Amino acid sequence: MPTKRRTPDTARLDRIVVEARRSREARTQTYREQALRLFPWICGRCAREFDRSNVHQLTVHHKDHNHQNNPPNGSNWELLCVYCHDNEHSREIEAAARGESTAHDEAAAATYRPFADLADLLAKRGGRK
Repeated sequence: MPTKRRTPDTARLDRIVVEARRSREARTQTYREQALRLFPWICGRCAREFDRSNVHQLTVHHKDHNHQNNPPNGSNWELLCVYCHDNEHSREIEAAARGESTAHDEAAAATYRPFADLADLLAKRGGRK
């Protein structure tokens, strides 16, 4: 027995299309979508590569841990896989529990001076000529 063909409800289809477009526009305004457009789909820690099938496992990490700091150039963001992102935040929690300062609180000053003796070496070398 043949089935009856329904005529499509064009008003309903139009509403669905409009809603889908609004959703897409709203998504492109989020910092995650901006970061995915700015950066390659590679985890910043473990270097795992992502494609469309698994990009949902790639998260945006705020380097200064301030989720309100979202510059349009992405300077406060890095893409991390869910595992590395979880590890990053676990280390922060553990350091706070031990009473240690975290890396983003204060940066340690560099003490190594690679060119400290360069002037002496150049003077010795120039003296041999």
